Amino acid sequence: MTLVMFNEFAVDETGMTSDGYHRLQPSCKKAMYIQNALTFGILVAFAAVGLLFFGDRLDSWYHTTLIITVAILVLIGIYLAVSPQIFYRRYRYRIDSEKAEIRRGIVTITHVLVPIERIHQVVVLKGPINRMFGLANVNITTAGGVTTLEYLDIETAESIAAMLNDTVVKLLKDRDLDG
Repeated sequence: MTLVMFNEFAVDETGMTSDGYHRLQPSCKKAMYIQNALTFGILVAFAAVGLLFFGDRLDSWYHTTLIITVAILVLIGIYLAVSPQIFYRRYRYRIDSEKAEIRRGIVTITHVLVPIERIHQVVVLKGPINRMFGLANVNITTAGGVTTLEYLDIETAESIAAMLNDTVVKLLKDRDLDG
């Protein structure tokens, strides 16, 4: 059973898993670590400011609150330090002429299926940290919400967006011709 789990994430020389999914580039882990470090820094700053401003109101509970706050920050820090590696190993995507599929998760694994014919909009987003590493996200909007392909290299993201847009336009044209 364990051997099957490890084979599920095995990748060939083209970066594909045995079941035909694409994997992310290893450089995406660096972007995740930087984003998590910034998130952790903001959490620590909020905790410090909260303890400074509200510490005098806590009186005898100050030390207990401090210990609980530090324990929570340590647990969050451990999670943020470990999660990029797990996310990277489990994140996979596959796009064909009928659907886009994304499998992802750290604690809970989700499998998202987006039918191509339901797509309303495709947007490529390049945030500052992702741009540092040549990465981008592809947001796929449907009537049901937004699904995101994360941490793709920019060329792949642009290619996927163009392919999805072309496929949607072709489906619409075919529908107009049939109707």
